[in-house]
Amino acid sequence: MDPEVQKLVITGGEGDLAKALIAEFENASWTVEAPGRTCLDVTSPSTICSYFSSRDVDLLICNAGMVRDALLARLNPDGWEDVWKANYRGALDCAREVLPGMTNRGRGHVVFLSSHSALHPPLGQAAYAAAKAALLGLTVDLARQYGPSGIRVNCILPGFLETRMTSTLTDQRRRDVLAEHALGRFNTPCHAARFIRFLHEDLPHTSGQCFQLDSRARQP
Repeated sequence: MDPEVQKLVITGGEGDLAKALIAEFENASWTVEAPGRTCLDVTSPSTICSYFSSRDVDLLICNAGMVRDALLARLNPDGWEDVWKANYRGALDCAREVLPGMTNRGRGHVVFLSSHSALHPPLGQAAYAAAKAALLGLTVDLARQYGPSGIRVNCILPGFLETRMTSTLTDQRRRDVLAEHALGRFNTPCHAARFIRFLHEDLPHTSGQCFQLDSRARQP
């Protein structure tokens, strides 16, 4: 890793994956900021603008998100908009704020956190799946736009993780999801965080890619 690359911002900093990322990156070589919603509400463009206005960011990990599952007929427009803003628009707005500074310095890396649901959404996750799927296209587009400036953009599908977000699932749903994994086990926040650091530090020529980290087959 370039020794000058030290500044990392992780959105959604109160989540379990964010905590694993903090532990993975927080050492003498990194300055890590992981704001929670009270400090950086990704659904508020003005808050995003204010937060990043005085920060030079070398690595942005867009981890903030939310799930509000419901069948389409039962999901009101406000619910759809909340999910869209938290999972897609917030990530886009954060990237929009850091990319000019990265362009000026001729380096930088943006990592979006998507989901397996973007490819194979379960019943009742239309809003979440649509928002996470939009990140896949955004990754490729921004990688092409900003690659000539030395900026990388990648997307991670970490897989089903045992976190607070998934703790409310029924035991039966958990068993059903586990049955989809060829290895018969879930990925972990620590291993996902380790991969993201590996991607940033050891794959400097990789951009515009989407990495699925669990053992569920990607069907056509």
